[in-house]
Amino acid sequence: MISVRDVIGATGMVCAALLFAGTAQAMSLPDPAISKPSEPQLQSADPNAGKPDIAKRKKPVVKDKPAAKEPAEKKSERDFRDGYRRAYALIYTNRDYDAGITELKKLGHDEHPDVANLIGYSSRKLVRMEDARTWYEKALAADPKHARTWQYYGMWHLEQGERATAENYLETIRNICGTGCEEFQSLKLALSDPAWATY
Repeated sequence: MISVRDVIGATGMVCAALLFAGTAQAMSLPDPAISKPSEPQLQSADPNAGKPDIAKRKKPVVKDKPAAKEPAEKKSERDFRDGYRRAYALIYTNRDYDAGITELKKLGHDEHPDVANLIGYSSRKLVRMEDARTWYEKALAADPKHARTWQYYGMWHLEQGERATAENYLETIRNICGTGCEEFQSLKLALSDPAWATY
């Protein structure tokens, strides 16, 4: 017959074993009831013994990632900016107005106010006054608050002897960007000194 003492003793040993197993697992120690004793390792004279043979390892295959494609929209924006900068340099730095107009038209964005205005400016410099008027009006149709176009179109009017219209354009610029902006200052200077209107 089993005595109460045997049951308590056996229960205590089971609890102690469970407690030790839980503590061992929590401490990441091997559970003595489950793990087998490890086989003794023999020491070798070779310092690389027991280390994996690197030459026998299968090398991972690294596949080239396909080049990330730039979204068409971003590429189009970048192409536009780059082309515009080239045209701008041709016009303002090189004073090659014909080449600048050609570069601007290649952009395919004649409706853009900056493009139309710069074509108008270049046309005015080439003394193609009716072309200039057409392009300035296209720029203003695209953006009625395009201060640079009002400035250049005001100078166009000064060159045509239409001072009152240029003064009206100066007021339009003031309403758009105030009296401190470059466009206002430039047209104001051209109105005070007609020689400046050649800008």
